Amino acid sequence: MTEAQDRIVAGVELGGTKSIVLIGRGRDILVSERLPTTTPAVTLAALRQRLAEWHEQYKPEALGIGSFGPIALDKSDADYGHMLATPKPGWAGADVAGALAEGFGERVAIHTDVTGAALAEGQWGAARGLSDHVYVTVGTGVGMGIIVNGQPVSGRMHPEAGHVRVRRMAGDDFAGACPFHGDCLEGLVAGPGIAARVGRPAQELAADDPAWTFVADALAESFAGLFLTLACGRIVIGGGVGVGQPQLLDMVRAGVVEKLSGYLPFINTAEVANRIVHAQLGDQAGPLGTLALARTVLD
Repeated sequence: MTEAQDRIVAGVELGGTKSIVLIGRGRDILVSERLPTTTPAVTLAALRQRLAEWHEQYKPEALGIGSFGPIALDKSDADYGHMLATPKPGWAGADVAGALAEGFGERVAIHTDVTGAALAEGQWGAARGLSDHVYVTVGTGVGMGIIVNGQPVSGRMHPEAGHVRVRRMAGDDFAGACPFHGDCLEGLVAGPGIAARVGRPAQELAADDPAWTFVADALAESFAGLFLTLACGRIVIGGGVGVGQPQLLDMVRAGVVEKLSGYLPFINTAEVANRIVHAQLGDQAGPLGTLALARTVLD
């Protein structure tokens, strides 16, 4: 292990329905507890209490918070670490970082749970050894964590590339299901979008259902754009739709090669299987991501 991975840190994965608080060293989780996500006051107080109880025993040096979003991440803003406008009732404006920072001083890192998972996949999973990669989760929504030079990308807030519109496949007149943008990537390929297109849940579709052709094409269009914009070493796909449909991966790979038409020397038929891969950490990506986030603020 590196020196940073030898040090004990704390993590909080704040999810829409459940939250996990933990203490870890490296990728070893020393203790953890799962709590329901209810109101901000109740949930954050319970998480803070667990952290305080464990602080004396384990003496964690930093705290990483991976949260559902959107979250304000610009440290120059007064609302840094606060929840922005979110569909989860009661959580808009909640001071997530401030509520959990006691005892850690400045050693608190907060980002989205997706970005935390991206860091974890980079340290211990499907992007290990790479300095630049993108983690894309495709499930009830589409989230992206972008890692450049080993660090998560954020500006005024975290990347929201799942809401970028993509060029539509010829003949596809589906309106999309995103309540904000209709046929953005999320509105086309996330679970609710697929269900709206075909009239039943995505998990009920056969592997050869024609709907997957539209999903794969939209993902390929997005991934081609990511490779062109970031020249990233790898795109890692997670989430229930992303990994729950094994046939989708090869369809997306073929689509990316076709759309790039040989323009990028590192994307071709021989290389694409190494450039677009499934995530490896499964449901551990989120908790491990909080530990990876914590290590970004260690000296």
